[in-house]
Amino acid sequence: MEPIFHVIADGPKPVAPYSHVVEVDGWLFVTGQLATGRDPKEPLPPGIEAQTRKVMENLRVVLAHVGAGFEHVVQVRIFLTDFACDYARMNEIYLEYFNAKKLPARTTVGVTHLARGGIIEIDLIARRDPAPSITSDGE
Repeated sequence: MEPIFHVIADGPKPVAPYSHVVEVDGWLFVTGQLATGRDPKEPLPPGIEAQTRKVMENLRVVLAHVGAGFEHVVQVRIFLTDFACDYARMNEIYLEYFNAKKLPARTTVGVTHLARGGIIEIDLIARRDPAPSITSDGE
């Protein structure tokens, strides 16, 4: 099955050359999201709470575009620029988006810098039933 490359016109504006999601056989590889919006000149919200919520909402928009939600997420990677300071509060907000009995696998790492001066970035992998193939004659 050929990959499908999704760039979401009404989603967060990419800060680099990438697709928001690459889909292969129901697997959804979602590019890391920052706390950005549709306007690249808009400043990032201040603080880990606001940035975490914005990142998670960006991920919600991206997932919804491909017919998925947080319930489909199987793996998450989180990047924090101030791990020691922001880890606990980020976790509290993160848990608001997932079923506590069905948490995805996860890796969280401290990094020295993120694009646009962000303090958090999250990427993920999700899985849903593959979209049906449509041939040119509609079958």
